[in-house]
Amino acid sequence: MHAPFLERPEGRVHYLEAGAGAEPAVVLLHGASFSAKTWRDIGTIERLATAGFRVVALDIPGYGESSAASFDQKTWLSEVLDQLAIHRGAVVVAPSMSGKVSLPLLAESPERLSGFVAVAPVGIPQWLERLTDCRVPVLAIWGAKDDLVPQEYADTLVERLPHARKVVIAGAGHAPYMNDAGAFHDAVLSFLRENTA
Repeated sequence: MHAPFLERPEGRVHYLEAGAGAEPAVVLLHGASFSAKTWRDIGTIERLATAGFRVVALDIPGYGESSAASFDQKTWLSEVLDQLAIHRGAVVVAPSMSGKVSLPLLAESPERLSGFVAVAPVGIPQWLERLTDCRVPVLAIWGAKDDLVPQEYADTLVERLPHARKVVIAGAGHAPYMNDAGAFHDAVLSFLRENTA
């Protein structure tokens, strides 16, 4: 597993990378209490890389080992993917806070994505109108006991988007991958196999 940095105008962006697969790349973002390292610690990076995917886990600026700096949330992820030579076909896994940097990409550049895993991301109401005609496959994963982002947002995504479905992880909270990593990994891998063949 490689742990390099990208040099950017707002400072260094740290990421972890594994897997020999070329496309699609699976891009793992994180919530406010976590970092790229979280995905290594719970085995997500290894599980996805072993399944044949190129896996890149990013530290959003100000988190993990990335520099703390102001940045444009609407363009940041697109620019970082360009630097990583991930131009098309990425699957973005977007938990919680990372909705601020990932939903703009889904809404404004859907052609760059082959899938989007919404793990109770913030910002859905802000982008909902722009997402209505989005044809990117979306998997909405929520914890049954999430008390921060209402499960109704997952239902709204499924209702509005033609290729969206919902998975609820029993007994899990706002970060369901921490409560039941196995169920989370199974859901993500099933989604990847369905939409990236």
